[in-house]
Amino acid sequence: MERARIMIQAAHIIESRREEIAEMEVINNGKSITEARLDVDSARLCLEYFAGLATTLAGQHVQLPAGSFAYTRREPLGVCVGIGAWNYPFQIAAWKSAPALACGNSMVFKPSPVTPVTAVLLAEIYSLAGAPDGLFNVVQGGQETGSLLCRHPDVAKVSFTGSVPTGKKIMEMASQGVKPVTLELGGKSPLIVFQDSDLENAVSGALMANFLSQGQVCSNGTRVFVQRDILPKFVEEVVKRTKAIQIGDPLLESTRMGALVSKPHLDKVLRYVDQAKQQGAAVLCGGEPFMPSDPKLQGGYYMTPCVLGNCTDEMTCVKEEIFGPVMSVLSFETEEEVLRRANNTDLGLAAGVFTKDVTRAHRVVEQLKAGSCFINNYNITPVEVPFGGFKMSGIGRENGQVTIEHYSQLKTVYVEMGNVDSLF
Repeated sequence: MERARIMIQAAHIIESRREEIAEMEVINNGKSITEARLDVDSARLCLEYFAGLATTLAGQHVQLPAGSFAYTRREPLGVCVGIGAWNYPFQIAAWKSAPALACGNSMVFKPSPVTPVTAVLLAEIYSLAGAPDGLFNVVQGGQETGSLLCRHPDVAKVSFTGSVPTGKKIMEMASQGVKPVTLELGGKSPLIVFQDSDLENAVSGALMANFLSQGQVCSNGTRVFVQRDILPKFVEEVVKRTKAIQIGDPLLESTRMGALVSKPHLDKVLRYVDQAKQQGAAVLCGGEPFMPSDPKLQGGYYMTPCVLGNCTDEMTCVKEEIFGPVMSVLSFETEEEVLRRANNTDLGLAAGVFTKDVTRAHRVVEQLKAGSCFINNYNITPVEVPFGGFKMSGIGRENGQVTIEHYSQLKTVYVEMGNVDSLF
């Protein structure tokens, strides 16, 4: 109950400081204030959810012959390490710490050095809520700091959000101590739009699947497969609405797309667009550096959201995770064909389907090789629902009741009620 009380109090503090935290996240990351508020809300809801689960942790009683019995205990792992990404700094810190603390662990959290600020705010909030010193700790640093944490003999578990190459290294380092890992890695997810879809809804879904957080979202459905009969109308609508996205000062209520996280990352995304053009893709809109009219913002890392047409499965923009506001549109003819193409990737974080045919929706989702699937929506992540991927997109899950298993260990106790039946 004490853990639950502290977590609920922390959630109350987050709610009371919502605007302050959101504004700090905008400065930290560059996303719009509208999105930052939603991230703060997700963090609060996560704490509330796992506070509720903290009081329900229980084992199992197993009756055995002759009155003997066994029971199981769900126990903490100990010191858990969380390593965050720069796209959702505050939210990720909450998503990792809430289940860890609910299970009775402590956590050492290392935010990305690109976005170091708001995880410290969460540490302050836990302290104000009554958490003992050392329960939630923030350590700043880069690759060397992460390596030391993964290899430390007192660390019992590592949870990481980030790229596939870094995830592989973390898994290798943790394996030296046979430590469990949760890895939430990259994606190149398919969004399939069938011809019977509600077109306006499908276009809205494609925008949500590509342009949240300036496109810097691991689960984004950046391969948008559209059935050929509706392709012209879909492209017309998606380009029209993409051009209407308001870019600029992320602290303004009217802004829907802020700045990318850094100059090197902006340059990388723009290079992908140039490469797509060289390989035969058509830039239907966007894909260029953007200069806001406000003089204070003219050094910012802005670009116009991009829609690429005439894409093929062999193009780099279709095969590699760009991690920016770039949507690749592809056409397809049949369900069988699009499933084969959608699954033709080493990644499997997410996938989406738009159709009015409920039978088809469930049939297609069953065959998609992805851990988080959406029907007639995209990028919805309620904290009650597990989130994570298949294949090289990761191991384990964040959120949902199953996460308790990733932050605890099961002890079995056998109780003999009679005499020992010895063979010797």
